[in-house]
This record gives sequence, C-alpha cells and structure tokens, in this order.
Amino acid sequence: MNFKLSYLQLENGSVFPGFSPVYQTGNFYGEVVFNTGMTGYVESLTDPSYAGQLLVFTYPLIGNYGVPKESRWESRRVHPRGVIVSEACINYSHSDATQSLLSWLRGQKVPIIMGVDTRELTKTIRSHGVLLGAITDKKVSIKKFTDPNKENLVGQVSLEKKKIYGRGRKKIIAVDCGMKENIIRSLQEFPVTIERVPYDYDYSGERYDGLFISNGPGDPAAVTPTIAILKKALQKKTPIFGICLGAQLLAIASGAKTFKLPFGHRGHNQPCLEVETGRCFITSQNHGYAVDEKTIQKDWYVNFRNLNDNSVEGIAHKTLPYFSVQFHPEAAPGPTDTRWMFEKFINSL
Repeated sequence: MNFKLSYLQLENGSVFPGFSPVYQTGNFYGEVVFNTGMTGYVESLTDPSYAGQLLVFTYPLIGNYGVPKESRWESRRVHPRGVIVSEACINYSHSDATQSLLSWLRGQKVPIIMGVDTRELTKTIRSHGVLLGAITDKKVSIKKFTDPNKENLVGQVSLEKKKIYGRGRKKIIAVDCGMKENIIRSLQEFPVTIERVPYDYDYSGERYDGLFISNGPGDPAAVTPTIAILKKALQKKTPIFGICLGAQLLAIASGAKTFKLPFGHRGHNQPCLEVETGRCFITSQNHGYAVDEKTIQKDWYVNFRNLNDNSVEGIAHKTLPYFSVQFHPEAAPGPTDTRWMFEKFINSL
C-alpha cells in the first residue's frame, strides 16, 4: 500500500502532519476525541457512540492483531468519520483475524491519518477541550468546520425496525439509541424476551416488565422523541435501566439537565465510586456529556461518581426501580467488574 502526506487541522488553528493511503482524497470533518484504551480498537470503531467523531487512539500502536469477523463487532460498520493514530500495523497476527486494520477501513470507506504526534494532540485536547477538526490531503486553511452535534446522530445509528430476541416470560423493551451488540448479548444471558425498538418508537401503550435505554452518540438534549416517550414511561413505575446516553436521557426525562464535558470520558480505566457502598469499580466509558448534579430532582440521588473529576456517573430514584450508569457494564472492550448491574435489572422485573 502506498501513502502520501496528509494533515489533521483543528478549529483552534493547530495542524498535525501525517500520512494517509494514496486512495484517500478530500476533507473529512468531525469532532476530535481521544480514547486511552490499549486494546479494543475494533470494538471502539464499531461503537455507534462514536458517530460523527474523528477518533484519536492514544496508544501508539494500533492494528497489530488485525480485525475479526463481523460477529465480533459492536455493530455492522465503523462509525467514526476518521481515525487518527501514531502507527498503524500493516502486518497483523491473531488466530481470529480476517483482515488488516487498513484494508478494513478502506472497505468501510473511513479515512485514517497515521504518523501523528498523538501525545501532543491529546495534550492539546486536554488543554482546550474537545475541538472540531478535519483530515485533509492538502495543507489549506479551513474557514468553517462541520459540527456533528448539530445532526440527528441517534437517528443515523438507531435500528429501523423492531427486532425480537429470546422467548422468556418477562418482556424487556430495549430502546436502541445506538446500542452496542454486547448489550444485547448480555441481556440474552437471562431468560427474558427482548423487544429492541428504534429510538423514536412509542412503547407507552404496550405491556412490558422492564425498560432499557441504550448508549448512543451526540447531545442527549437533542434526542427529544426518546425523552418525550420516556417521560410517559416514568409514570408506570416499571423498572428502568439506562446506560451511557440512556443515563442522560433518563436524567433529562426526570427533570435534570446535562452539560458537555471538556474532553469526555473515553477509555477502559475510569474509576467509579458506588456512593452507597464506598466500593470502587474500574469501568469502560465513552461519553462526552454528563448530568448536572445541581439539577437532579429531590426524589433522585447520585448512585455513582467518577473519581477522576467527581462528575456524576449515574443516578437512581429513591423509592422506585429506576437507575442508570454512565459507564458500560457490558464492557466491550474493558473490565467486567460491573456486569452485576444486568442481574440487578433482571431481578427488579
């Protein structure tokens, strides 16, 4: 494979040189975010929560174990609008691999820029906060950057038609706002029927034993159809469990507000404190927004807190079976310390 010079340009004027495959032409816009995970690039790249973003991997060597078959992905395609790495392996070695990272990205029509000083880039993002950017094949001054958060990102990644899994006696409505497949795999470990529905599907008139709200991309305040239906669900007193974006949507539906974090939480080593027990869990996370603690309603409380920045990592209702977490208990990839939260949800049905 042949390569050519390319550039990552940020809205603050910073330019990071690198190189890209010769077939890659044009400008590719997105929100530049970084992930600190040392492994799991396949799961991260197929995570719908990265829709609209240019994803920086801080670990210096990406692609060394190739890409496995689609059944191991978190969705059917790559969601970031660009990939930024220090070094991408052309050769790979793993018994489950079917292709290289570069050939996979080419087939998925997703651009990559290599040879970037990702350490300096990450320090820039940490200093300035999340920045809009563009991967370009020419060093030209870009006057206007595209902000993906102004798009209906959840609508782009949610499934189109209802899908049923399992034949258990208890029925769970699982609202897909960009759901990772490992969440479905985790729920399928229990004897339940799972009805996976689009983000704007109105289930309020249906009978169900539990409601699950999934992860997803973008600004939670913009997902108004899901919030409106969720407000009606809160009147039923049926168990509700939200993960990541789902936690934020549950908070907004209950009367709280959210805000954008300076550079988000994205990685596999985020420490979270369970407030009631004082136990600390190492968690896998991917979100750019958080719940504003000052706006949480009096019937709700903070159940988890991030030990890096003290932000809210989950809320729960004081008397009703409603709870949520910002992190990923299904952890694909990442630690499995909090998989018990699925058991807690199932036991509440």
